[in-house]
Amino acid sequence: MAITSEMVRILREKTGAGMMECKKALTEADGNEEKAIEILRKSGLASAKKREGRVAAEGAVTSYIHMGGKVGVLLEVNCETDFVARSEDFQKFIRDVAMHICASEPQFVSRDEVPSELIEKEKEIALGQAMADPKNANKPANILEKMVQGRIDKFLTDVVLLQQPFVKDQAITISDLVTQMTAKTGEKVSIRRFTRYKLGEGLEKRVDDFAAEVAAMNK
Repeated sequence: MAITSEMVRILREKTGAGMMECKKALTEADGNEEKAIEILRKSGLASAKKREGRVAAEGAVTSYIHMGGKVGVLLEVNCETDFVARSEDFQKFIRDVAMHICASEPQFVSRDEVPSELIEKEKEIALGQAMADPKNANKPANILEKMVQGRIDKFLTDVVLLQQPFVKDQAITISDLVTQMTAKTGEKVSIRRFTRYKLGEGLEKRVDDFAAEVAAMNK
């Protein structure tokens, strides 16, 4: 099948891979876009794996403010060179990640950051819920264990940034997005840290006793 420039352009926009890589993947997939994306993801993962040991000491800190100043994010993402850090692709990438954090409220960057005691507590809760459900009364321990693990996996997807589906494309995770950026730039790209702020979070809000207020006005 003849590979057209339009096919290459569309695949490049979807994957972030280079033009030559897209054309090669489409050729290998005989023009099948879905197969070409799979080929690029596999090669992207391989190339990203080679860069894991590199030092990423450059990068950028970005901010994202949403809802008229009610929610904000500060985010640090690292790469290997200032040249990549200043590129349009990298800047768009970190804005997208910051926007995602604002919308999805992760608590940790990676699975390694989640305290073991928090996971154990969630396991206890999940097991208690499973055992309290009458439908599970006769289920063996190994089945209950699988159910609990499924709930823990769901919990980690909710709280770990890299495991969350990207808000602009639910078919990929933030980890996949980082891998695509690594493959596209040819440099190690890593999300180092973030802080999410929500206006009034943690403060005690005033609760007005309107009945008492009206009564006081009538005295």
